[in-house]
Amino acid sequence: MPRSKKKFRRVRLFVLLLVVLLLAALGGGSYWSVSTVRASFPDVTGNITVAGMSAPVDVKRDANGIPQIYADSSADLFRAQGYVQAQDRFWEMDVRRHITSGRLSEMFGSGQVQTDTFLRTMGWQRVAQQEYDTELSAETKKNLQSYADGVNAWLAQHPGGSSASLEYALLGAVHGGYKPEQWTPVDSVAWLKAMAWSLSGNMQEEIDRSLLAQDFTADKIAQLYPDYPYARNGTIVKQTGKIDGNGNYQPADGSAALPPPQLGQGRATTQALMQTLSDNMAGMPQLLGPQGQGIGSNSWVVAGSHTTTGKPLMANDPHLGPELPSVWYQMGLHCRTVGPACGYDVTGFTFAGMPGVVIGHNQNISWGFTNLGADVTDLYLEKVTGPDTYLYDNQDTKFVSRKETVKVAGGPDRTITVRTTQDGMPLISDQSTEQQDIGRNAPVGNAAPDRASGYGVALKWTALTPGKTMDAVFELDRAGNWTAFRAAARDFAVPAQNLIYADTQGHIGYQAPGLIPVRGKGDGRYPADGRYPAPGWDSAYRWTGSIPFNALPYSYDPASGYVVTANQAVADQSYPYLLTNDWEYGTRAKEITDQIEGRLKNNGKISPDDMQQMQLDNTSVMAQTLVPLLLKVNINDPYVREAQDLLKDWNYHQDASSAAAAYYNGVWRQLLILAFGQKFPADLRATGDCLLVRQKRDPTMPDDALNNTVTVNECGTRDPDKAQPDGGDRWTEVVRQQLANPQSSWWDYIDSDHHQQHGLTSLLAEAMKNARQDLTSKLSKDISTWSWGRLHTLTLKEQTLGTDDSSIASGLVHKLLNRGPYQLDGGSAAVNASGWNAAAGYAADWVPSMRMVVDLNDFNDSRWINVGGASGHAFNPNYNDQTALWAKGVLLPWAYSSDRVEQATKNKLVLSAG
Repeated sequence: MPRSKKKFRRVRLFVLLLVVLLLAALGGGSYWSVSTVRASFPDVTGNITVAGMSAPVDVKRDANGIPQIYADSSADLFRAQGYVQAQDRFWEMDVRRHITSGRLSEMFGSGQVQTDTFLRTMGWQRVAQQEYDTELSAETKKNLQSYADGVNAWLAQHPGGSSASLEYALLGAVHGGYKPEQWTPVDSVAWLKAMAWSLSGNMQEEIDRSLLAQDFTADKIAQLYPDYPYARNGTIVKQTGKIDGNGNYQPADGSAALPPPQLGQGRATTQALMQTLSDNMAGMPQLLGPQGQGIGSNSWVVAGSHTTTGKPLMANDPHLGPELPSVWYQMGLHCRTVGPACGYDVTGFTFAGMPGVVIGHNQNISWGFTNLGADVTDLYLEKVTGPDTYLYDNQDTKFVSRKETVKVAGGPDRTITVRTTQDGMPLISDQSTEQQDIGRNAPVGNAAPDRASGYGVALKWTALTPGKTMDAVFELDRAGNWTAFRAAARDFAVPAQNLIYADTQGHIGYQAPGLIPVRGKGDGRYPADGRYPAPGWDSAYRWTGSIPFNALPYSYDPASGYVVTANQAVADQSYPYLLTNDWEYGTRAKEITDQIEGRLKNNGKISPDDMQQMQLDNTSVMAQTLVPLLLKVNINDPYVREAQDLLKDWNYHQDASSAAAAYYNGVWRQLLILAFGQKFPADLRATGDCLLVRQKRDPTMPDDALNNTVTVNECGTRDPDKAQPDGGDRWTEVVRQQLANPQSSWWDYIDSDHHQQHGLTSLLAEAMKNARQDLTSKLSKDISTWSWGRLHTLTLKEQTLGTDDSSIASGLVHKLLNRGPYQLDGGSAAVNASGWNAAAGYAADWVPSMRMVVDLNDFNDSRWINVGGASGHAFNPNYNDQTALWAKGVLLPWAYSSDRVEQATKNKLVLSAG
């Protein structure tokens, strides 16, 4: 037997042994296995000496393991934050920094080389280093170093193996000899690039439109990417202001005047090339979450004049890919005395591996985020003229090249060459020699017949420009008023977000921050608006700068008394700068707005309970349009009609217990497959669940519409990042517009007997039949047993060990580390946005990653919840202790004041000077 196979078998045996031990630990059947599993659990009581600490620091954890840290200096505060986060999450932090630096192969072997080369080509870690060296303030650097010192103090006490994390024991069995390196400040800064990637706008849409151009005309593609419905769903800034003579944005929504300055606390392209890029993006580590359009968030703030408390109320629930450990980490950072030596009294949500608080509140203000969705990425086709040159304005221009060595655990090192343009764009098609030779058939507008050897593709992305976002995090944490809040927003470069604001003085507001490009006008031959890859050889298509911060939309104390951001358009078409052409379509935003206005009728007031209930609204807005049409369809098959009848009295709420919601969503899925999925190019039709459940007649059974059939599943491989109809907000707008034309060619389809059919009514009937068959297969023939929650489930998957063929853990180990399934309410375009990919199945693939409701009248009456838990240790009681509550819509009390924190404290740890 070859040595490699023997080694593989030994690894598998070890994994199986580990499974047995973990099972024993869970059952309490082995003292040794229990102690092994628990060896890395953090000490949460007593006294620990921490190198570098200048005075004792208190770490108070509640029953959910959420830490509140109390210190006398900023240095000790952030040193303690680093130590405590390492206690709970160091394995996750270690994996994350290997992602951002393109060094996963060092941990997990050759299966990660392709990912590493893509990440090294973009150069996230290099940009983070430049930010640290040249952009960040001295205070931010000091805080980052203190945080790193805290992490390293913990690491010195837990150098590896099971004492650091159970995962290190597994990694050591597969790739022995791995030892974590010291944490650096740049490791913290680099994770901002990962979040920017997840929220980076329309790059996947650029690729998708290019791939769709194989088969579809420009008009057809435009129907699949319809214009934003400004009149119906509105904008964040209700009346778009103007840019004055000084280039400043002036609101026109009834906003109050700004307060006086105060001292604050601080088109078609090569098919193969685009497909390869799409595949590489889909192959990015799962820890980065889903990327691009469809991933949204909700936030809103209501002024005290409209609330039962007399002060503003704020709600926020960012939507991200679900994972374990949870992406968010809850904590509080408190200076015992807020002053020059220690300027923080802040609590909220942050990321493991990054100091400060990202979303939350301090003693004066609260803030929340949703993704602005600005188009901050462009792909440029480059005419590569030689190994070291490309064409730019009719001249050969030299690439800037560098060598990168990818170290591979258990294998030889790999050396790659990264080429960038003179203006810093990495040639992302340089990941393999194959990609360098493609691009032969479809140049942009057939303008470059000399491209027999193909194009290269370069990436322009704002996150590859060094910025000050890390400064902004600390500035937000210290901000005491609107002026300081806006000053922080000015530094918040990437990812571009919608920021909402409230303060204890009763003010509310909104600011659009971020580094957002201004594009060249082009030469008139090709689009120059970011929708399609642009000709890189023509400087007329290059970016000319960015939108000045003072010209970005904002609103301060708007006349409406509330602000809603849910990824809808920020401003109407009169706004002079291009933010994006690929907005989310505003369904959630309009629902939230309608609910606020409904509660305010007849002098009504909004309570904290109202804010929480609004977060849980699971109404399907599209169903309100589609169900009446479905009920008008004449169905002869009694089994299908039985299911159709479920929709008669349905209230459009997608409760987990609802059979009608299950059937409606089954019909919605089949409608999308028949009308759109069937027509997509073959390389955009990959699915992971069953594309269509066909029925084949069984001659041994009675002549009955369903009972005389056997089910034949047509399944494929899931790739949710492709342009397939996923059923999200864009697709509700596509269908809504096409419903106005019952004879639209989109309603032509191939039925289950492989016959061509035409017309909306016929397609709806087929969709209802197919949905009945699909749910019969998945649930039961008996519709009384159906429920949406049985289909629409969430399984939290441990992502750090890998989820594909390059994983170091067996499927059994993953099952032990995963949690679920949980049955969920909600759906993709609902306020309670438990998103699911209609082309791939019904399971939730992005969710409200946390929820919070902040009461500016009394911060102690605020509420929060995390989709997972505080701990990254798989069998720790706080690993995912919040998940079941989160799934039910429960929020936990959020203590803030020192006395309330003390009352909630279950375990207290003192970090002493050493």
